[in-house]
Amino acid sequence: MLICLRRGLSLLRQRQPPPRLPPRLLLHLSAEPMGDPAVAPDAPYLEAVTQKRIRIFEEIQARQALERLNIGGDPIRVTLPDGAIKEGKKWISTPMDIASGISTGLAASCLIAQVNGVLWDMTRPLEGDCDLKLFKFDSNEGRDTFWHSSAHILGESLERVYGCKLCIGPCTTRGEGFYYDAHYKDLTLNDTHFGLIDKQAKKAVAEKQPFERIEVSRAEALEVFAENEFKVEIINELPEDKTITVYRCGPLVDLCRGPHIPNTSFVKAFACLKASASYWRGKADRESLQRVYGISFPDSKRLKEYQHMIEEAKKRDHRLLGQSQKLFFFHPLSPGSCFFLPHGAIIYNKLMDFLRKEYRERGYQEVLSPNIYNMQLWETSGHAANYKDNMFVFEIEKQEFGLKPMNCPGHCLMFGHEVRSYRELPLRMADFGVLHRNELSGALTGLTRVRRFQQDDAHIFCTESQIKDEVRACLEFIDYVYKIFGFEYELELSTRPEKYLGDIETWNKAEQQLTEALNEFGKPWKINEADGAFYGPKIDIGVFDALKRKFQCATLQLDFQLPLRFKLTYSAEDEAKLERPVMIHRAILGSVERMFAILLEHYNGKWPLWLSPRQAIVCCVSANSLTYAKEVHAQIRAAGFHVDIDMTDRTIQKRQSLERSL
Repeated sequence: MLICLRRGLSLLRQRQPPPRLPPRLLLHLSAEPMGDPAVAPDAPYLEAVTQKRIRIFEEIQARQALERLNIGGDPIRVTLPDGAIKEGKKWISTPMDIASGISTGLAASCLIAQVNGVLWDMTRPLEGDCDLKLFKFDSNEGRDTFWHSSAHILGESLERVYGCKLCIGPCTTRGEGFYYDAHYKDLTLNDTHFGLIDKQAKKAVAEKQPFERIEVSRAEALEVFAENEFKVEIINELPEDKTITVYRCGPLVDLCRGPHIPNTSFVKAFACLKASASYWRGKADRESLQRVYGISFPDSKRLKEYQHMIEEAKKRDHRLLGQSQKLFFFHPLSPGSCFFLPHGAIIYNKLMDFLRKEYRERGYQEVLSPNIYNMQLWETSGHAANYKDNMFVFEIEKQEFGLKPMNCPGHCLMFGHEVRSYRELPLRMADFGVLHRNELSGALTGLTRVRRFQQDDAHIFCTESQIKDEVRACLEFIDYVYKIFGFEYELELSTRPEKYLGDIETWNKAEQQLTEALNEFGKPWKINEADGAFYGPKIDIGVFDALKRKFQCATLQLDFQLPLRFKLTYSAEDEAKLERPVMIHRAILGSVERMFAILLEHYNGKWPLWLSPRQAIVCCVSANSLTYAKEVHAQIRAAGFHVDIDMTDRTIQKRQSLERSL
């Protein structure tokens, strides 16, 4: 007899144990010819480990279900976003029950819930009176959960087919699908293996495997995952007071904080995208892993649209376009640092000049700050404790120095260099200084992930009462720039996280001013509860390119801590009193290199006239016209245009074909 709670109602029902997975099934799956022969797993060993994990999971699940049955049943009130109140039962009713009570259609489309601001499985019992939100795939919460659950389906497939040791399987940080890292004995995955993986994933989807959750002790977690040294390492590093959760879908039992979609059948379309090498914990001196990327959707139409977008994105790859248009290149003698060729440098400088012109009109003052600082600066700012591994650090005369990875601490020194008055505020500092970050070599990707880059950094020092006006002005600046680029964008307000610095009153005032600024700005925006940085609330701006891909470029972040750490003050109207300024971090392009790549792919290499490094091309039709062609070239250049001259003996048709590709 197994006692369990499912879909919220308190039920005691007989449940047969899941069928044991016969070794012949595993061998059959692994032996199908799909390009390179797949490596068959140790079927008896995999079978034993799988059944052990399922047995422990079900024992704990039954015990916890009985505990809930004994303490549950008291009436609770569930408040919906529109203020409506639904009745439920403590430790029995689930978000799925509430959704079903509203409509079956809602229950069928909701993927995840939020209970009192915490993401919550649709099938997890409610623990008391609560505020409840429900999310579908078209929300960030729903989409991320959908892809996280799909990563578990991928992990199940990889484990079933290849007997690998699973490591981590999240949704991607860029918001496009998911991946799973795993350790294989003697196998290098590539797209010839994807047929078997996809087939096993479709089998899992067809079985409508429920995502089930239990909480376990550290000892129980170590027992469940004793055969997987990667999971054991994660468990041992968790804080002693951390609740450890384990999820199951079908034969897969995995260490995971969740939450997840109700069951695998919600995933109507699934596909592997690519495989690549990776390292455990992202460190080159650790175990070599294989990473498989995937994508999934609630319907096949969206998968086809995504696959079409991927094919189009391959054609627009900025690394290929940059090479064909002779804009930039990389060299192994300086990995992660781009060499911009003359035409690429024109575009790069035009982007910065565009912002410089706006800076003059919007009251910014451009400054220049050092590239190298004594590590004492980074200890004061807090970056030495939290960011040192990402810095280039070296010794000079027995003192430790570092290349700056960001401009903000240097700008704090500039603000504190002299006595400041309230009359000087807001003080808007802009800086295009060169930054260096020690990215892992395996993470370097064209212009989108580099070690050397420049940002359109600005830091605004203002009073608390000026926050709203400054933020609204920044939003208008961002809107102006993105409209010129042809970007659509979305806004999210990220509020005070669970762990934060400063007093609640200051946070509340700041969040209120950000809210008012967003409302006055007039564009739609969403709230992202408890996702602010520990040092202040922020507005996240996500831009969408021509292929509807989302990028995080602009930054609008309040900071109460750096002014405190650097003891920055200004004299208030009551000159006997010193006040602490608020610092606003602001970027629009973000990394100029990354924005260069985004724009190159957004325009598919067809630069608008104002950004084009080849605004005109003079072509000689014969050797006799060479002198005149040079005169025309000189006149156009003197007028301020970027002009090339083609003095080759190619035919006009061939030249036209070549120029269209530039």
